[in-house]
Amino acid sequence: MNESILFTPMKIGNCEIKNRIVMPPMLMGFSDFQGFPTQKLMDYYEERAKGGAGLIMTEITRVNDMTGAGAFAQLSASSDKCIVPFRELADRIHKHGAKIFVQLHHPGRQNVGLLVGTVPLSIASEKLTRGAYSRMLYKIVPKVGPKLLNKNIVPSSVAPSKCPPAYFAGGRVRALSHREILGLEQDFINAAVRVKKSGCDGVELHAAHGYLLQQFFSPYTNQRTDEYGGSFENRCRFITNIIEGIREKCGNDFPLIVRLTADECYSYLGQPNKGYKLEEGVKIAKYLESLGIDAIDVSSAGYDTFNYWLEPVSFEPGWRKYMAKEIKSQVNIPVLAANLIRSPEQAAQQINEGIQDFVSLGRPHIADPHWANNVKEGKQVRRCICCLNCIESMQNNAFIGSHGTCAVNPFVGKEGDDFKQNGDGRKVIVIGAGAAGLTAAYLLAMRKFSVTVLEKSDKAGGQLNLAAAPPHKAKISWLIEDLLGLCKENNVEIIYNKEANAELIKSYDPIAVIYAVGSKPIKPKFKGNYDESKIYTFEDILTGKTDIVDSNVAVIGSGMTGLETSEYLTERNNRVTVFEMADSIAPNTWMQHIDDIMPRLKAKSTRFKTNEELIEVYDNKIISENTKTGARTETYIDALVLSMGSKPEENLFDELKNAGISNLMTIGDSQKIGRIHNATSTAYDAVMSLD
Repeated sequence: MNESILFTPMKIGNCEIKNRIVMPPMLMGFSDFQGFPTQKLMDYYEERAKGGAGLIMTEITRVNDMTGAGAFAQLSASSDKCIVPFRELADRIHKHGAKIFVQLHHPGRQNVGLLVGTVPLSIASEKLTRGAYSRMLYKIVPKVGPKLLNKNIVPSSVAPSKCPPAYFAGGRVRALSHREILGLEQDFINAAVRVKKSGCDGVELHAAHGYLLQQFFSPYTNQRTDEYGGSFENRCRFITNIIEGIREKCGNDFPLIVRLTADECYSYLGQPNKGYKLEEGVKIAKYLESLGIDAIDVSSAGYDTFNYWLEPVSFEPGWRKYMAKEIKSQVNIPVLAANLIRSPEQAAQQINEGIQDFVSLGRPHIADPHWANNVKEGKQVRRCICCLNCIESMQNNAFIGSHGTCAVNPFVGKEGDDFKQNGDGRKVIVIGAGAAGLTAAYLLAMRKFSVTVLEKSDKAGGQLNLAAAPPHKAKISWLIEDLLGLCKENNVEIIYNKEANAELIKSYDPIAVIYAVGSKPIKPKFKGNYDESKIYTFEDILTGKTDIVDSNVAVIGSGMTGLETSEYLTERNNRVTVFEMADSIAPNTWMQHIDDIMPRLKAKSTRFKTNEELIEVYDNKIISENTKTGARTETYIDALVLSMGSKPEENLFDELKNAGISNLMTIGDSQKIGRIHNATSTAYDAVMSLD
């Protein structure tokens, strides 16, 4: 399909956007306590403007410091002090022909109690201690924070009315007083005024994803009995007063967008009587248009229904476009929407079909800041694989004073680094064509080194091939394709079916060797009497080396690899029981992945046994021991599959080291077992370390 429609201009209000490509708001944690645009944050946004996006929208930007902070390192428009720093950000975006809107936000009940009331204290303490406070805070919070949250020894978050805490946020929730509501209305209005004064091009009100503005819309979270609750008009009063106030203070010529959850998506969880559905979402959109807003940004769901607005890998691109299409058919203002767009063809098609006017490419812009220019110039695009590393890393790193990262783009947060191109054709050998090896290879080539990759098998991908094998995981293979494309663009030589050894490496006379051989499954010895050849690993199953059908199978280990291997097995009519030593399934796994796969496994009657350690193995049964009670259980099986982790492949490394190969660097699983992000980030670090 011709993607030219993506590069046609269109106006939002009186603001002309040079193309239909939008980078929507996504919190990554690049700001500071004050909420000012830091150098790192400005580098990050400017890179996307430089990459061709027509409209950049900032991350969630707080309007209130006491109850409205969504993160320690979040942008803020709650003070006049933000005006000058925001002006610098706007100038850096504008010099590339892009526009910038600021998204105004309050988390409401989806706040983390640790942040309620602490931001003003943190700002003051950081100034007083000249930076020592933040260093202390980020040492204490990871240890103390979870305990305080688990015991609810934190302030309550706020909502239109007292209601259950949001899934994932937890804590307690209290109702806003009438006076507080009036104050928050003014906070939003004042923030918009500051944004206009800074020279930014417009604002977006965040009334989606279960945050405060949307909480007023929803009969589930808004059960007030005053003028802010009850009827449709009353539930819209909060945002009505804000929009009218912004229009009065900023004028009708200052663009104003509302991001709207069109459907709270409780029906997808089997709770059809909770919240509101698309029919009411359309009604809200039409009402907002009547208030004179300039565009509607259609989204869906909230924290309770997390996977229906920030989709994991299993969701099909475009699955929720029907929501945007229905709203666009009912309004006469521009419609923006994300709709899980993962290709230029899909983006152009959804505009041509009248589903939306602008394509909001969130995670795709994290994965590839030059998405627009690369599409326009016919170059390789790094596709988002929906692995959710971005939000998981942002959430986890927020408590240690760091930021979100991207599994496929190791440059995130490093846009200002000095990427020297001083390789001068010097030779570097990369051993292994998995995620780490291929990433190192194209980065080395970008630095102008001469790169040869040696891969012992007949294809690239390494562990990515295993990750892409289970049901619903095909997007992982996109990364293999994209890395190979980047290697080809940068003239990397890849030699397949080539087993590396010290003699071969020396023949190249390289200035450095990148060791990216990867890992192999752990397969321990067990007590009992069994045929070892009949004990299989997840690798045996996912490569197709062993095909188990219509059998009783025990899978040992409930990490994501174990769960995905189990799903693979259930697709072959096997009856699977998963054994886990910990007291919960998939411990330390990001909750969205668990929420995604568990319903499918349960639908296939998969059984789960927690607190069970494998003790003895026999040809037709296993014996497990309860880690709490010590009780032992016999389980009769036809096959045993181990998913107990992996360990680095070290034999070749030792050979090379003993042979005196100099400047030998390990990356990816060869360095430490991890995930895709670890592979690509260690590759980046190794490449950048070369002189």
